[in-house]
Amino acid sequence: MIQNKFNKFLQHRQSLLFQYKMGDLTKNEFIERNFDTISRLGIKPFWRIDNTKKAIYNYQYYNVLAKYYYRQAMDFPKGSKQRGSLLSQSNDYYYEKDKVTMKLLKLLDFKNVEAYFVRVRSKNLQNKLYEIVISDPDVLYEINTLSMRYGGMDADDLILHSKNPTILRQLKEEGVFLDEKKKSVTDSYINQKY
Repeated sequence: MIQNKFNKFLQHRQSLLFQYKMGDLTKNEFIERNFDTISRLGIKPFWRIDNTKKAIYNYQYYNVLAKYYYRQAMDFPKGSKQRGSLLSQSNDYYYEKDKVTMKLLKLLDFKNVEAYFVRVRSKNLQNKLYEIVISDPDVLYEINTLSMRYGGMDADDLILHSKNPTILRQLKEEGVFLDEKKKSVTDSYINQKY
């Protein structure tokens, strides 16, 4: 049953991603519909991350919640308790997402991984937001198998984002962080305001 919910979440996310890429959903609609799917299915993250599929699922789970609560916070005035509380929730989920990102990179032994800072319009994200591109054939096979089973698109790479300095340091130590700034693979998404 857990596996079924897990697959339904990833299946629905692929469908929403396709709709977003085709212009049928705005960034906010994409975020809200992902959150609605999590709520409707009543899913939770895996406690034990012992394979890449669980790590990818947890990354998506925490990413959806972090973005949703961040988006909700923007509806309240700066300095308000509501905004502060929602931003705190968002930051907690980003923290969990970063933990699982590191776990995934370690499961992959940093192989087939490339990372770099991305060009962003936001001054707050300048020289902070970086992209991690995973081109591991086994990981992509898992994603593509699930995606194609439900009528989605093939993934050329798995794209992750972070601002975490610990992950950045590890990427540099492993020699997979490029000393250049690039346009993000998901440029239109990351540069679209909430």
